[in-house]
Amino acid sequence: MRSRAKVWGSGLAAGAAASLLAALAGCSLQGRTPDYVNWASHGLNGGETRFSPLDAITPDNIADLGVAWFADFDTRTLRGVEGTPLVVDGVMYATGAWSKVLALDAVTGRRLWEYDPEVPGSAAREGCCGVVNRGVAYHEGRIYLGSFDGRLIALDAATGAVVWQVDTTEEDRPYTITGAPRVVKGRIVIGNGGAEYGVRGYVSAYDAATGERAWRIYTVPGDPAKGFESPAMEMAAKTWSGEWWKYGGGGTAWDSMVYDPELDLLYIGVGNGGPWSRKVRSQGEGDNLFVSSILAVRPETGEYVWHFQEVPGDEWDYTATQHMILADMEWEGRPRKVLMQAPKNGFFYVLDRETGEFLSGTPYVPVTWTRGLDPETGRPDIVPAARYSEEGAPFLGMPSPAGGHSWQPMSYNAATGLVYFPTAEIPYGYVAGDAGAFRFDPHGWNTGQDEAKSSMPEDPEVRKQIAAMMKGALVAWDPVKGERAWSVPMDTPWNGGVLSTAGGLVFQGNASGEFVAYAAQDGRRLWARQMGSGIVAPPVTYAVDGVQYVSVAVGWGGILPLNLGVALKDAMRPRVNRVVTFRLGGDGDLPIPAPAPEAPIARIASDASEAMVAQGRQLYHVRCWMCHGDTVVNRGGIPDLRASPAITDAGVFAAFLREGVAEPRGMPDFGKELDAQETEAIRTYVIKRANDRAGAR
Repeated sequence: MRSRAKVWGSGLAAGAAASLLAALAGCSLQGRTPDYVNWASHGLNGGETRFSPLDAITPDNIADLGVAWFADFDTRTLRGVEGTPLVVDGVMYATGAWSKVLALDAVTGRRLWEYDPEVPGSAAREGCCGVVNRGVAYHEGRIYLGSFDGRLIALDAATGAVVWQVDTTEEDRPYTITGAPRVVKGRIVIGNGGAEYGVRGYVSAYDAATGERAWRIYTVPGDPAKGFESPAMEMAAKTWSGEWWKYGGGGTAWDSMVYDPELDLLYIGVGNGGPWSRKVRSQGEGDNLFVSSILAVRPETGEYVWHFQEVPGDEWDYTATQHMILADMEWEGRPRKVLMQAPKNGFFYVLDRETGEFLSGTPYVPVTWTRGLDPETGRPDIVPAARYSEEGAPFLGMPSPAGGHSWQPMSYNAATGLVYFPTAEIPYGYVAGDAGAFRFDPHGWNTGQDEAKSSMPEDPEVRKQIAAMMKGALVAWDPVKGERAWSVPMDTPWNGGVLSTAGGLVFQGNASGEFVAYAAQDGRRLWARQMGSGIVAPPVTYAVDGVQYVSVAVGWGGILPLNLGVALKDAMRPRVNRVVTFRLGGDGDLPIPAPAPEAPIARIASDASEAMVAQGRQLYHVRCWMCHGDTVVNRGGIPDLRASPAITDAGVFAAFLREGVAEPRGMPDFGKELDAQETEAIRTYVIKRANDRAGAR
């Protein structure tokens, strides 16, 4: 067995513990049924607005908000925590790193059970952005989990026992799951990630009761010689050139999906092309459907209904997988059913969700890749220089591959008419590699870029200048006017998802480790609490017996902290991975460990040649940078290699890279990809960066 559930029952047998948990969930100690206001689905409601009608906590009394309880995750290391907790009838289900699940009493925080799918440490190398998980789904007494290594697992909500599990992946390609499943008409729908690793995107639906697969649809076409799975794939194939299927094509649906029961449409956000370079992927030609698109399909069959492509021929990692919100609003004098999204590419879109008609698209951050969108079709007027793989010259792009807004969920308050979400302003240098020399790596990072040349410069003064250009904000966006109503500037461009409430509040965690409440109308800062780690996860709120609670998962990490440490120098590095819950009058403790002392800094002797260091830099940025950081700088909890004693001993360093001695903790074994000389070259480059660090002090 590679998965297990542990029931916390004071030594009781599992059956007795299950009976006790079921009893506690259904009645109080006084023998009556409590009143519950649940957060039972990922986005709270059908439109995934993340707006709660609870209004007990207001600007007038928020000063009395205090800690009700906290619960720590048991993690192998401090990793990113991105999950939306679900709360159903007094029980919270929260996910942490490595796809672990905690079931907690939502009033006291008492552990009821925990489940570990035992994702192997070797799986960490198969994902770009950390071993994170964004949450579970609940349906008829079961919890549904997508594990990082590609399984869909049904758990008994009362005990955590496995009911069924299926492997959702196909072929020998490195698919991962980080997104939350969705429940649609008795089916569990799940996508996956891995576009940069050479996979072909698809979405699958499984029977909630049995785990039997109901359907699977692909988001990009496969080899035409093998036939097309659907008319939609035949249509899409006409927008591709060359032999794209050899590289996978990308288009992974790794996060957002939302269902409209009235229209009976399931909307799927589709990711970037893979490799990034369109010249490698599709001979520099075509729109490459359905990358960077929103797909509308029938939930019972997966049948194609319509699509809207935001970035034709994407080659900037501008996914359309970001949170989608469904709302009914007045548009140009008449009611419209709309879908709203602020994807990575920097534009806030409003679409008619019945037809896919483009209604508006306005930049919410500075944009350099396009001159704007066609007002009728929404098609971008792409700047020629932005086609870096075809132009053959570097391109300074904004937004960066991290996006003007990434996966962190938004919130829409119909009363204010505003959408609240975090933004990021980060420049990024796209530099094409030699397309003719491209070699597909089935277990590596395939972008078609020259990874070493697109990495950050090492000159500390230049790095400071670039870091000064990077910033974030909490934005309140008016989707009708297409403009900011207000914004709260932040020094760091990677901040948490958002919750808004009928109490006139907006809650958000940030990179500095604060959990903050703002006034929904004007963004005034009303309350804050230091949490001991940067926060990226979105908060939730629920009520038990008339008492409103607000919870947030805490744990700094994800793509930007791992690989772009220079931009996040002011972020609070993780000291905890936990869930913290607040209530009015709460007086609980919130212990925060002291920061670990920095390792001593000293120069390390090295007689490596410049050529060897240069080779090590190139290899490092192919194999190591996604976890240990661009130019060996990260802020995501992963060890700082510049301070590691392993770099002083060639044998020890090789044991980590080529023998897998730390693979159970998530350090990949590169023994099949790196020979002894290449491993030593990487070590000499890390030593060079360690000496740079020592010199900077």
